Parts: sequence; C-alpha cells; structure tokens
Amino acid sequence: MAKDRTPTPTGKTPAATSSRADIDAFLAQVKSLGPAGVAGQRGRMIFSLDATMSRQPLWDTACKLQADMFREAAAIGGLDVQLVYYRGLAECRASRWVSDATQLAGLMEKIDCRGGHSQIGKILAHARRESEQKKVQALVFVGDAMEEPIDDLCVAAGALGLLGVPAFVFQEGHDPIAEQAFREIARLSRGAYSRFDPGAAHQLAELLRAAAAYAAGGMKALQNLSAQRNAGAVKLLQQLR
Repeated sequence: MAKDRTPTPTGKTPAATSSRADIDAFLAQVKSLGPAGVAGQRGRMIFSLDATMSRQPLWDTACKLQADMFREAAAIGGLDVQLVYYRGLAECRASRWVSDATQLAGLMEKIDCRGGHSQIGKILAHARRESEQKKVQALVFVGDAMEEPIDDLCVAAGALGLLGVPAFVFQEGHDPIAEQAFREIARLSRGAYSRFDPGAAHQLAELLRAAAAYAAGGMKALQNLSAQRNAGAVKLLQQLR
C-alpha cells in the first residue's frame, strides 16, 4: 500500500444475541457526546479493522459497505477517512487520509487477510497520536477477537476519551472475552458498542452509516439519521448519553 505508515505498539461476560433492539440501544448511547467537529470543516474518522484470517469473509463485505458510509457523510458535509488494519503476528498499518469511497476501496482491495493475533492496542495508540496532531472526530473498529491485556486497552481507551475521540466498536460474532474488552473500550472512550451477526452485512452497514454521520456532522446529523429509522443511528444515540 502506497504511503503506508506503521503505528507504534502500545473475566468473561455472557454473550447476547444481536437484534434490532441491540442496534437501537447502541444508537441511543451517543447522546452525551459533545460536538464532533467545527462547523465548516470536514470530519475525520479512523476506520480500523481486524484483518486476521478469521475476518476474510467480512473483509470483502466491508470493502463494499464503506461506499455507503461515504455517501452518508457526503450528504452531511464530507468526511476524511484513514484506514488502519492489523494482520499476521506484528503487522499494523495506517493508510493516508482519503476523501472518497473510490480511494478507500482501492486501498482495501490491495489487502488480504492473514493469520495472527489481535493488535487493538496499536490502533488505540495510533488514534491518540493522530488526534493530538489534528482532531479526529471518531474511531471505528470492527473485529471479532481480543488477545491482549485488557487493562492496557482500558488505559489507551481512557486516553482517547480525554481527547474527545469516541471509539465505536463493532463486534462480529459472540466471543465473550472480546465483548468484555470491546464494551470497556467504548465506555472509557465515551463511544459506543454493538454486536452484529456473522455475515449480516445490513447490520454492519447501518452501524457504519451512523458512525460516519456522527463524525461528519455530530449529534445533530446522528439524530436526523435516527429520525429516518436507521437502526444503527438509533442504537448509537441510546448509548451516547
């Protein structure tokens, strides 16, 4: 990938079934967030994904869904997105910032999933550094596993919360260890968490549209999307309060 940069490293709960009620609850969590950005300026969102081998089926789907994410943001005021992914045992890379779906799709199409362990801590640390340089309105993470010390992730998530960078954490599947960590990352960063069923592209699409709406236009944009009965927006609003 051209112009890639490598970010520097840094009890179980019962699993629940993904449902429209879960997505509705997720959208409601966004209500307590402050303004996402400054009027007249494009939003900035980091779109991060687990690209280990278990994610290959969803990776192809995500390549298609990100176009909807950009369309939602474009209708509000525009969005710059940076792709961050990890795979293998130590590879974690960040793309340049891009401003349209075609550019992001081109970056994603060059990536194939490879076996390895989670590197979520690197993503959180990278998001912090990026926002310290220039404000990032939101971090989105999509993954299905967590294999790192949870206390380290909590510290990194809390640092994002202090910077005003909410993490919207979307879990594929039902791993209880991942759920516990993902919920804490969302809570400490003042973001939101949601689960979606494996292969449920429509659920992930709604959540990504909602996250993009927030990053591009803040609470008002998310509330407008929720009023259109977008389940992703509803769930975010329920949690962000």
